Amino acid sequence: MTATSEPHDQLLACIPRLRRYARALVGDRAGADDLVQDTLERGWARLRSWQNGSDMRAWLFSIMHNVRIDQIRRPSVPTQLLNEDTLMPIAPGSPASGLELRDMESALRGLPDEQREILLLVALEEMSYDDVAQTLKIPIGTVMSRLSRAREKMRANMEGRTCVAPLKVVK
Repeated sequence: MTATSEPHDQLLACIPRLRRYARALVGDRAGADDLVQDTLERGWARLRSWQNGSDMRAWLFSIMHNVRIDQIRRPSVPTQLLNEDTLMPIAPGSPASGLELRDMESALRGLPDEQREILLLVALEEMSYDDVAQTLKIPIGTVMSRLSRAREKMRANMEGRTCVAPLKVVK
């Protein structure tokens, strides 16, 4: 995407990344598609407020974050867990690689939403800490601490141990 391309073309070019992130964040295909659609509707309606030359992807992820929070707050929208129909595709190779993917998916689902979304933005979408902080409207230190906790919890879950964060006494 170049800064000279039309804003609506840039918006359309972001759809595959929005879908991938939404699928990993929400867990089920239908919920992810709804999240992407709501994000695109809101983005399209507010396209004039987007600052030309800024990062369209970060702007749309920020909208998606806000839409997701609205969905979670709305009690009528059920939050669904992944099931056999929505599991990540198993990579070809040894049976162990498929088991590792399922373990990783399970560990990812076990993370709190605020940790999972930061982990996905950094690891899956390759966003910088600063971009994540701006997208989620949180301090960069919060991004780093949540990411650290998410990585540690994922590591512990993948190794089959429980993650107990030591409490520190602050005086």
